[in-house]
Amino acid sequence: MNAPDRFLLPDLQNSVDERQLAIDRVGIKSIRYPVTIAGPNGLNQATVAEFDMFVGLPKHLKGTHMSRFVEALEDLTDPVSVERFRTLHSHVLERLDAEAGYLAMRFTYFLRKQAPVSGVPSLLDYDVTFLDEITQADNRITRVRIVVPVTSLCPCSKEISAYGAHNQRSHITVTLSLRNAVADLEPIIRLVEEEASCEIYGLLKRPDEKYVTERAYDNPKFVEDLVRDVARRLEREPNVAAYSVEAENFESIHNHSAYALIERTKRNQLAACEFPL
Repeated sequence: MNAPDRFLLPDLQNSVDERQLAIDRVGIKSIRYPVTIAGPNGLNQATVAEFDMFVGLPKHLKGTHMSRFVEALEDLTDPVSVERFRTLHSHVLERLDAEAGYLAMRFTYFLRKQAPVSGVPSLLDYDVTFLDEITQADNRITRVRIVVPVTSLCPCSKEISAYGAHNQRSHITVTLSLRNAVADLEPIIRLVEEEASCEIYGLLKRPDEKYVTERAYDNPKFVEDLVRDVARRLEREPNVAAYSVEAENFESIHNHSAYALIERTKRNQLAACEFPL
């Protein structure tokens, strides 16, 4: 087949569908692509992200052009920030001539942390998701979700035990609807870690292990305390218009988890998390 002939091939996606049923989301799911995440002070980091890329399909069209989603990822050469992620979504809608869409990008983000006593450095990984949704009502909501691993120690166990108290690793997940498209990940992570019984590290020496054990013992928190304390901090963050805080404690003395959730939209700020297109 020579080059001009390929343009004569039928385009079924653009044909009319007689069922006249619009589709809310259609596209590609769980496609992995290498990306560079924009970091503070130009300290970018390379990672592999997993994307969900959907658009709304009008009732008169038979299908969407799946290849154009991948083409948009091929054009993603600059470091990705929240603002750049939103630009990518806008480009996807332009390529597919769509009015509504949903874009999610999940990736691992690393912070280099120093142990609290010895100061030895190590990397710790965090699961991060960027989400952007544009509706046909011309509303746009951008969210950032971060899973922060921490240590929690049970206040009840400490209160009733002659010595010691049971503790566990916990995941605190914050999902933030932003008032503007600028969000540094590290301050959000630090905020969450500061409200745990103790933060965790990739590498600890014996003096550090003593410190984190005693730190958690001196700072016991129920799963309810975790979500309340983080939510109280988020209420004071001016760039956060709405949020959810989830905590899951992977119990060390039970074969189940303890769980708590707070979801809030700040008073008089509902429209603040809906960006103009």
